[in-house]
Amino acid sequence: MEAVPTDTVLRALAESVGEMLRERRQALATGESCTGGWIAKLLTDIAGSSGWFEGAAVTYSNDAKQALLGVAPGTLRRHGAVSRQTAVEMVSGAVTAFGASVAVAVTGIAGPGGGTRDKPVGTVWIAWQRRGGEARAEEFHFKGDRDAIRRRTVAAALRGIEKILVS
Repeated sequence: MEAVPTDTVLRALAESVGEMLRERRQALATGESCTGGWIAKLLTDIAGSSGWFEGAAVTYSNDAKQALLGVAPGTLRRHGAVSRQTAVEMVSGAVTAFGASVAVAVTGIAGPGGGTRDKPVGTVWIAWQRRGGEARAEEFHFKGDRDAIRRRTVAAALRGIEKILVS
């Protein structure tokens, strides 16, 4: 299993994403649940991030997902907050709400409680989208404690942004 990303690794990923966004004159927004704004915090720690970071919505509750990112109540009832469908609606909502050219959204179960047999602790959905494009979502099953799961989620989200920017 891959090592838990350190602060140094996460900072380097954020700097790489920021540089790519700056070079491409793109702007990013985030919709975050289980990471609690950690992705946005890392990105805005970088001087000059106002040139390529639009904003973030930390939508921990289902009500916030609906109100701030436009996730449909039926999606949450049918599929739950931790699902491909919710992640896709979150990322689309982030693109729209912030007028961003690129967005990432994360929703998952960081633990230690809250997991089920079908969705154990460590289950995370991450979605990425370019404005005008289709959202891409991926399911992850991260191991470790709450901090490790959240760090792995942040790293995977940032690596996915790098991929979408070069595609």
